[in-house]
Amino acid sequence: MSTPVKSGSVTRVKGIYAHLDCMLTGIEKLKAEGLTGFQVLSPLPRHEILEAVYEGRPSPVRWWTLTGGVTGITIGFLLTSLTAIQWPMINPGGKPNVPLPPYAVIMFECTILLGALFTGMGMMVHTGLPGFWLDKALQDPRVSDDKFGIVFLRASEKDVERIQSILRASGAIEVTSGDDTVYEVPNA
Repeated sequence: MSTPVKSGSVTRVKGIYAHLDCMLTGIEKLKAEGLTGFQVLSPLPRHEILEAVYEGRPSPVRWWTLTGGVTGITIGFLLTSLTAIQWPMINPGGKPNVPLPPYAVIMFECTILLGALFTGMGMMVHTGLPGFWLDKALQDPRVSDDKFGIVFLRASEKDVERIQSILRASGAIEVTSGDDTVYEVPNA
């Protein structure tokens, strides 16, 4: 179990769920109460979680992919055309110095390569990987195995009781707050 962090009027609150449906209910109840600023932990990617967290907005990783693709096609064009201009053919036979059809393959490959690399970087940035500097509450090994979690890293002291009651009412099997109190919910 992680050590609690309390600084002034904020504290951590963590709820662990055994089932995806219960966690999604918890997210919706928290949003309905106007409580935001939580992080969702999941052992596997699920579109239901993305829809609940982003509220139908697309993932920000798509901008990384677009940036990588545009950068790739630009680098592919510049690599081929500047090479052809630097070392032109002696007798091109009336052909242009920078013919686009043969360079399209290189431009396509650079687009795919840099698009994929930028997508990987964007996923790592937005998911917080690698997790060396993550808060201990986010490093719970259960959420990389078979449990789901909702974590408030900086919950206001006045909201802690309300957050805990919402997490328990939505089916959390364990709710831990900054004072490290554990509430076990019996299986019904």
